[in-house]
Amino acid sequence: MSLAKQFAAYAAWRTGLSAQLVEFQSWLTHNELSDAQTDLRLAQLLDRLREDRLNVAFVAEFSRGKSELINAIFFAEYGSRMLPSSAGRTTMCPTELLFDEARSPRIELLPIQTRASNSSVTEYKAFADEWTQVPLDTTSPEAMQDALRHVSETTRVTPEEASRLGFAAVDGEIDLYRVGPDGLVEVPRWRHAVINFPHPLLKQGLVILDTPGLNAIGAEPELTLSLLPNAHAVLFILAADTGLTQSDMAIWNEHIADRGTARRGRMVVLNKIDGQWDELKSPAEIDAEIQKQADNCADLLELPVEQVFPVSAQKGLVAKINGDEALLQRSRLPQLEAALSGELIPAKREIVCDNTESEFGDVSRRVRGLLDSRLLGLREQLTELTELRGKNKGVVEYMMGKVRSEKDEFESGLQRYYAVRSVFSTLTNNLFGHLGLDGLRQLTADTRETMLDATFSKTLSDSMASFFSRSREALARSNGEISEILSMMEAVYKKFAVEHGLKLGAPTTFSLLRYEKELDRLQVWCDTHLNTMRSLLTHDKKNITQKFFEEVAVQVRRAFERANKDAEVWLRAIMAPMETQVREHQIQLKRRLESIKRIHQATDTLEDRIAELESVEKGLLQQIHALEMLSAQLHALLLPVQARQEAA
Repeated sequence: MSLAKQFAAYAAWRTGLSAQLVEFQSWLTHNELSDAQTDLRLAQLLDRLREDRLNVAFVAEFSRGKSELINAIFFAEYGSRMLPSSAGRTTMCPTELLFDEARSPRIELLPIQTRASNSSVTEYKAFADEWTQVPLDTTSPEAMQDALRHVSETTRVTPEEASRLGFAAVDGEIDLYRVGPDGLVEVPRWRHAVINFPHPLLKQGLVILDTPGLNAIGAEPELTLSLLPNAHAVLFILAADTGLTQSDMAIWNEHIADRGTARRGRMVVLNKIDGQWDELKSPAEIDAEIQKQADNCADLLELPVEQVFPVSAQKGLVAKINGDEALLQRSRLPQLEAALSGELIPAKREIVCDNTESEFGDVSRRVRGLLDSRLLGLREQLTELTELRGKNKGVVEYMMGKVRSEKDEFESGLQRYYAVRSVFSTLTNNLFGHLGLDGLRQLTADTRETMLDATFSKTLSDSMASFFSRSREALARSNGEISEILSMMEAVYKKFAVEHGLKLGAPTTFSLLRYEKELDRLQVWCDTHLNTMRSLLTHDKKNITQKFFEEVAVQVRRAFERANKDAEVWLRAIMAPMETQVREHQIQLKRRLESIKRIHQATDTLEDRIAELESVEKGLLQQIHALEMLSAQLHALLLPVQARQEAA
């Protein structure tokens, strides 16, 4: 299928998955099987599905045909170029194309002067008044083209201002940010652009990230620290007429290759192959030359040649607009689109499936455990009452005393449960004492003060290294608390299972390994771009400090924020089964005792009570069957496409 059809199918699948979860949530509420924890987890899962985005980043040095490729793949049906595309530099700032139905179609532009602050683009997104807004008239392609040209605007500033904004303004820079005859430097007018456009694919959750060349990428580290690493696909565009240049190689080595080229969704596009179309050569000769270039690029980038896609974006766009199927095939654009749809969407779907399977599976097991517990308790009552048939009042009194004894024993055991809750609370406080944001804020403040007071470069370097070291130490101590909590809960689960027959299974595990690896990644970037001898000797101390906290420390803080949220969810998940089972066991013991009391006091007949419990048992079995059916339907949606086809 085409990329558009694949994406539409993915969006429909995601909608169906959400509908199935809503049905499951409604069923739980109707059958009084839900609780605050379950409602919260399902609501968060549904929110993630509603906000699901598929991020595709286009990365290239300028004049590689990147904007034209975006036009050809996504906007050809509009009959003209939507994004500005011409010889030279057209994309002056990182540009996100998306659709948010809560906002009108428009372009939001963040002024370049905001780089002088200590705030990231992500933080500025919370303050609409900081952005310049340009309306988009979606009924007129010409009006949209005029509006979109704002993304290419530049401004002229002094070399000192350019340097303060993060642009290199020195003699010898190749066509970029060079001091002109008037002593001023031409730099992008905007720091970041967000285009809210009701394109069918964007409506379904596609987000396109169009990035500028090497100089602009380096000047906006949030691209390499956050936006690019979070992209589900990165298309690295080269030009067939220039080959793999030194600046192309710099982008690859600094911003793409270091994340691992084996990841799915990382592709190299060798654009402008129409420059090789020579009427004096045979088609076989032309194909051989193009293949030779593709092989050479793959060799230099250390990639399988299957990950290099020769195309002509310009001819592909023209072919789509004119309905020229032969030219479209010759442009080789369909092969790239097929690879995108064949790799990108299945990879994204696997991520969603894994997350949904984990969350739903845990909720489903908890509900099944609750129903099994109720069924077990009910059948114990039925057994007790059935054994009372034909027995005298003394036997009934004996049975009542036995159940009362069990109830008292369990109530006594609850003292240990309350003690566990107290220890659990203490360990939780210890965990957030290490992992919490208060400690990180203090560490950030201490590091900033030390760096600003530093006299020597070594002090700056040591301060940055110490920041990461102490951050890792906080994670290590947090992992220690997590292990202690897990060990305690494993012991308690086993004890209550043996002594009171609770079906608790094994507690959910948790690890901070992903955040430790995130710190490793951020430190590698810091040691490559900031904490180097050259950087420390050639940049002002204040500039180094500002860059460290604006670009690195803010990413560490976000990692800790995510770790805190994950830890909170895990703590609720590990205690919830215990709380549910204890509460349910208390209820079952109380009901057993009340049943025998009512029979002893002759307020109920034995046969009526047995018939009532048998009816309840039938209802529980129906609930278990319904749960199995709902789970099976949802699991069928979570099966990979190939597995579903095989099953069919």
